[in-house]
Parts: sequence; C-alpha cells; structure tokens
Amino acid sequence: MSGVPAGRIPAAYAASGRRAVRVTLVAAAGFYLFRYGFGSPVASTYALFAAVALGGLSKIPGTGRQRAATVVRLLPVCWLLVVVGTYLSVRTWSAVVGMFVVGFALAFAAVGGPRPAGAAMGLQLLYILPSFPPYDPGSLDERLLGTTTGLALFIAAEALVFPEPAPPPYRERVARAARTAARCASALAAPPYALTGADVRATREDGWALRSMTVPEADRPAGPGVRDRALAHTGLATRTLLSRLAQLPASPGAGPGPEVTAVLRAVAHLAAATAACLRAGPSPAAPYEEVAAARAHLTALSAGPAPTGVPASDPTGVPASDPTGVPASDPTGVPASDPTGVPASDPTGVPASDPVGGTAPAPGFPPAVLRRHAAVLETADAALAMATAADLAARGRHASVEVSPGRFWYATTRAPLLWWHRLRGHAVRRSVFFQNAVRMALALTAARLVAGVDTLPHGFWAMLATLTLTRTTMDETRSTIRLALTGTLAGALVTAGTLTLVGTHTAVYAAVLPVWMLFAFTVGPVKGVGWAQGLFTVLVALVFAQLAPATWQLAEVRMLDVLVGSAIGAVFGLLAWPRGAHDELRRAAAALLRRAAEIVVATGASVAGGGVAVPPSAVPGHRSLRQAVILAESAYAQFLSEPTPFGGRRPRPGPPEVDWQATLIAGHHTLWGAQRLLEPPLTELGPEAAESVGGLGDRVAGRMLLVSAALDPQGDTPTAPLPLIDPALAGFATEPPGAPRLYYATVSWLDSLMTDLARIARGGPEPGRP
Repeated sequence: MSGVPAGRIPAAYAASGRRAVRVTLVAAAGFYLFRYGFGSPVASTYALFAAVALGGLSKIPGTGRQRAATVVRLLPVCWLLVVVGTYLSVRTWSAVVGMFVVGFALAFAAVGGPRPAGAAMGLQLLYILPSFPPYDPGSLDERLLGTTTGLALFIAAEALVFPEPAPPPYRERVARAARTAARCASALAAPPYALTGADVRATREDGWALRSMTVPEADRPAGPGVRDRALAHTGLATRTLLSRLAQLPASPGAGPGPEVTAVLRAVAHLAAATAACLRAGPSPAAPYEEVAAARAHLTALSAGPAPTGVPASDPTGVPASDPTGVPASDPTGVPASDPTGVPASDPTGVPASDPVGGTAPAPGFPPAVLRRHAAVLETADAALAMATAADLAARGRHASVEVSPGRFWYATTRAPLLWWHRLRGHAVRRSVFFQNAVRMALALTAARLVAGVDTLPHGFWAMLATLTLTRTTMDETRSTIRLALTGTLAGALVTAGTLTLVGTHTAVYAAVLPVWMLFAFTVGPVKGVGWAQGLFTVLVALVFAQLAPATWQLAEVRMLDVLVGSAIGAVFGLLAWPRGAHDELRRAAAALLRRAAEIVVATGASVAGGGVAVPPSAVPGHRSLRQAVILAESAYAQFLSEPTPFGGRRPRPGPPEVDWQATLIAGHHTLWGAQRLLEPPLTELGPEAAESVGGLGDRVAGRMLLVSAALDPQGDTPTAPLPLIDPALAGFATEPPGAPRLYYATVSWLDSLMTDLARIARGGPEPGRP
C-alpha cells in the first residue's frame, strides 16, 4: 500500500467496505430474525441469500440510492423467479428445462443496459436457490417471506447507510457542453470571428466528457426507451456541434457575411435554450425556428447567383473577405461526419424546402465559398438535431417540434415495440449478448442436470460455481478457475479445521458469521476471485452449520462441488465462442465496412446518374448496415470490459493501434450520408461532375474493402498490417465547372469517410494528445 497516506484507507477497500457493511447488516439481520426469532430455517436462508444475491453477487452500477431504485423495480421479477423455481424443481426434467429458459432470458436481458446486466447474476442465484432440495412447494410462503424481507432490508440499507454523493448526471454533462457550444457560436458570429485557444480546448474536453467510456455506467443513457435513446442522441449531436464549431475557420477582415453570422447567432441561441431544456425542462420552439429560418435563407443564397460585390471568378477560388478554407481536423475525435444518427442536410425533418441539391444548375459563388456555406449549414443541422433530441428527452413522445420519422424513428414508437427492436437486433448468432446468454444457459443447464441425475450433494454450490466462474473468454475462464480452486482449497482447509474444533456449538458460528461476512465482502472484491472463493467457502459453512449439524466433510463436499461447477464452466467456455469479443469485434467491424462499401458504391452511382430519390428506409443496404452497426457496437462495449488473464486492459485484437470507435462512426456516417443524398429532389450533376463523383465513390469503397480485409482476413486473404489511409485522396480538390450544390454535398460526404478510414489505423485524438 505504498503511496497511501498514514491513517488513510485505500479507496478500493473503503468502497467495498461500505458495501460490505450494508450487505452484512441486511443478511445477518434477516438470517437471525427468522432462524432464532421465528425458528424458520427456510425463511432465514432466503433472507440471507436474497441480500447476498443482489448486494454481494450482483454488480448493479450507481450509488446506493440508484441501486435501491433498481432493486425496487426488480421485486416482481424476484418473486416470480422464486415461485417458478420452486414448482419446476420437483422433477429433474422440468428443472433442467426451466434452468435453460430462465438462464438464457436473464443473461440476454443485458441488452437493456448496464442495470439489467449488473443484476443478472444475482437474479440467476435467486432462481437457482429454490431449484434444489428440499423440493417443497408447501414452503413457498416462507420462501417468499424471507426473500421479500431480505430485499426490503437491502433496499433500506442501500438508500440510508453510508449514502454516496451522486456524480453529475448525463443531462448536466450535455447541458455544460451545450453552453460551451453557445459561447463558441457567439464568438464566431462577432469580431474577430474566431475561437480562442481556451475555446478550442473547452470543445475538446466537453466533447470527450460525453463519450460513453468516460460516463459512469449508471448514468449512461443506454436503455431502449424513448427518453434514453433521445438523451444519447442529444449527447452525440452536441459532440458533433462542438466539433463543427471548432472546424470553422477564422474570418478576418470584413467577416463571413451577414447570412453566415445570422446562422451562427441563431445556433448560439438554440444551444443556450437546449442547455436550459436539459436542466429545467422543455424550452420554447422560437430558437429552433430561428435556426431553421436562418439556415433556409443561407441555403437559398448558396444555391443562387452570387450577390453583388462577391467575385464569381476569383482566380484563387476564395473571396477577399475569407481567405481560409475549411480544415479537415477534428479536435474532439468526432469525424467531420455527423455521428449522431442524423444526416447532415436534414437531421430534424425540417422541410424539403432545403434540398441537398438545390435548384440552380450553376451557383454563382466560387467553390471555396460553397464549401464554407456547407460547413455553416452542417453546424446549423447539428444544432437542430441537438435541440430536437433534447426536446424528445425532456417530453418523451410529446415533442414540441416536428421530427422526421426517418431520423428520429423512435419518437412515436411505444416502449414494448422499442424493447422488441432491441431484442430482435441482438437475437442473432454474431451478437455478443446472444453468445453470452447461450453460453451461460448451457453451462447452468448442464450443472443442474449433473446435480439432479447424480444427486450431487449440495448441488447448489456446483451451480453457484458455474455461475460465478464462467467468463466471456476461455483465457479469462481458465485463469479464474485456477485461482478459484486454489482459494476454495484454502477455504476448505479452514472450514474443516473450524468444524472439527467447534463441532455443534451453533452459538460460536452465530457470533463469528457477521464478522466473517464483513471481512469476506470487504477483502474479496479487492483481492480477486481466489480470495473471494476461499472466504465464501468458510462463510457458507458458517451458515449451513447453523441450519443443520455439520462435520468436516462439509468442506470436502464444498470442494467437490466447486470442482464440478468450474469444470462445467470451463467446458462451455471452451466450446461456446471461447474468445469472447476478441474475434467478434474484428468480424463485426470488417462486416460493417463491407456493407458500408456497398452503400457508397450504390449511392455514388445513383447521385452520378441523377437517379430517383428514395425514402430513407429504402436506401440500398440500409437494414444490413444498421444491423452491422448494432452488432459492432455491442462487441466493442464488451471488448472494453474484458480484462486480460493477468489483469489490466486486454490488448486490442487484430492490427495494432486500431481506433474501433472510428470504425463504428464510419458505418453511421455512411448510412446517414446515403439517406441524406438520396432525398428528393435530386439534381443533374452534368457529365464532368457525375464522372468525378462516381470515380471518388468507387475509390472510397475500395479503401473500405482494403481496411476490412486487414481487420478480418479471410481464408484466401494474406494477413497484412492495417493500411494507413491518406485522407487527402486525389480528386477531392477537383472543381468541375458549374457543379451544383449536390456535388459538393456528395464530395464532402466521401471526404469525411476518408477521414474516418484514416483514423481507424492512426487512433483518435484524446484531450491532452496531439
């Protein structure tokens, strides 16, 4: 404990100690109340294990009060599990079938977010407990009474004992970032029309604070409901807005023009209103309408002839008032595309009077001016997306602004259907949630079958070992089992000695139990699985010695059960997707890029040929790419949570220095850009512009396939390092004469995709890094 000041408890022990005090108070109180107060061994057992299941075994994220609220919502589920487990346990075949169904359902519930995922293991234990002798449905009332008492005491302890300060909620993080965006937009709309170094750092830091890896699990908006989806959408749109504001170049001299500054001022007002909406409730729609009107005016100006005083044939391509171009860098790590799920040209469903292609066959502005107008318009679009999503998060399905069903499809969808969408999206073989659920269900079913057929003594312990020692990767399972067996052996030796010395003097066990429980739940989570298994072996012996006479052979049975349970876990860890998210992330990312390449080719050909506009749901490859993004995101989330066998973070699979999040963003950007570009009306590009767009689309798709092959080489593909993609692909700087705005929108989309591909190999920027 070097580095810890004298008299100070290390933070890890302090946190586990507070939780251990709560669990010990509840478990000991419930156990002693029913065992010695009412003489009910059944109720006492269920009261103790209910507290241990949801308090010690589960990993529900959040503060004590947040965990208490989660357990309150889970009470009906706990009752149902005890009832079903009691009635199905009377026959081995029904108990085995029930174990598979319930085990799969509880594990698969992790698709609902961190809270269901954290509670799953404890809920499994509440179903396993009544599945073993005594098979007595007549004692169901005692079982339910003990379970309810234990959970009620646990809820009270979590809420009242050692209350923890709540971290800033996600809403506050987004509101702070929106205020930063408002300040930056105001600075860009007034002389000197530039951001200071402090402003740029603020955009980077606030954008980084909204990334899911920096947000505590309990505060992440990861659920399938409208409010969670909308709040997550708000955070992503806010990150995009910060990124685009930081990209806008300085405008020395006369400034960027009144139309551009009008848009930026409106964006500042809308960002401030969004921050207020997130903090105090829904805000009026006036700032939203102000941005929509300013954007429509700039769109019409950009699509028409150049106004008087702006040279249409400047040999440099840049008007005198703004000699700089739009930079391609992104200080927040978010690509120039919009990673919010919102296309750049129409994220909010603001009317079709703002077409991507425009109506003028040959705008009068130089190309550099058109590109600059497009950058400002994309900033406005990000602000509108942010405000719309924040309004949905505040009001639920009753938004005060009109939303596009293609962009915010979840806005008018009821909760059961949203859950169905989430479940259906992961009910496929390549989903890591599905793989984890199948692995756990098969392991628990096998353990229950072995315990029932071979009448394994105390088979409950074997299933508990299977539940706690099975991991998502074989390497981790093997390491865990080795440590667990070592710890269990040590605990068994201590147990045998204790039972031999103390004998049947239950008063000794009753006095030692709370002290040992406090020690076990404090030290076990910090020291690791070996210590946890050894300490828990002694703990269960102290409990069962008070329920029935026990000898040193109880330690032998415990060792045998852990050995059987861990062997079953190892077998299914080896047979069922033994590398966890290691391989699935590579496969999912490669599949995502292959689907994205198909859409890039199809969209480029459609735009170049002046094809018929299609609704977003009919974009070629729309469904397959969205499914690929879902699977890749879940694999990435699990990959981040899988430690190495020796602790620490797992080395990234595949090529070194892969920015997996950039791969996900590339998929999102491909999908949304295709939707945007194929919306009506489409403009004829002309021969030169059409040839340029088609060629660039094919080349970007080829780069995607190249990266895909490096991420996941097939049998006939030689293994090669991930290629470093140069975002400055030749051809993006080509300026076909008289090209309409649709051409610049398409080239901007393809250019952003090249930036995404470049980041995949080079890694994304972080605060404090170049």
